[in-house]
Amino acid sequence: MTAPKFSTALIVGAGSGLSAALARSFSGAGMKVALAARRVDKLAALCAQTGAQAFACDATQRADVERLFGVVDDRIGALDVVVFNASYRVRGPIVDLDATEVERTLMVSALGGFLVAQAAARRMAPRRHGAILFTGASASTKGYAQSAPFAMAKFALRGLAQSMARELAPQGVHVAHFVIDGGIRSESRVAPPDSPDSLLDPDAIAASYLHLLTQPRSAWSWEIELRPWVERF
Repeated sequence: MTAPKFSTALIVGAGSGLSAALARSFSGAGMKVALAARRVDKLAALCAQTGAQAFACDATQRADVERLFGVVDDRIGALDVVVFNASYRVRGPIVDLDATEVERTLMVSALGGFLVAQAAARRMAPRRHGAILFTGASASTKGYAQSAPFAMAKFALRGLAQSMARELAPQGVHVAHFVIDGGIRSESRVAPPDSPDSLLDPDAIAASYLHLLTQPRSAWSWEIELRPWVERF
């Protein structure tokens, strides 16, 4: 069976890191790309580079998400791929954590993921076509000390992805979760000379997202773990 064709993509939680690499990768594959973020002014250069369109959206607000999908439907067309890449975190000893900040962490990574995925599923399931992709982290499978809120949020996002994959795969919608198990290289974060490639290259991560979209449905992945060759499992 041939791999499905994708022509449009929405990346929620867009910025200068992994989401920018995804935008370049999807655009290079011939897709029309939409980018969503709370602040769209920071996306001007990326839009110029990729031809993407930027839309303001707070993924924790249902009205914002519904408005986003409606506008993207009109300007980009029916979405084939939706990537949830938004995240927020607060660190600290469990006895000192601010409950308001913990709630914010859960709202962005967990509730935001649900709202975006629900809006995508409502459009894709009737067409029996599409892909919904979630960006996870080491914290998706490992709860680190003094990082309880992030682990709570990422565990929830992973559970959402697993449940949706089981529900929507028979309806033709490919749902997948990516565990990004390691630091991602950026202009402000470079690998030390004595340990080359010890940070994940965002373009290499994006290549794995794009490759997943080529999988025939007889051999779909619901989860892919990516880590540098020096990272401990």
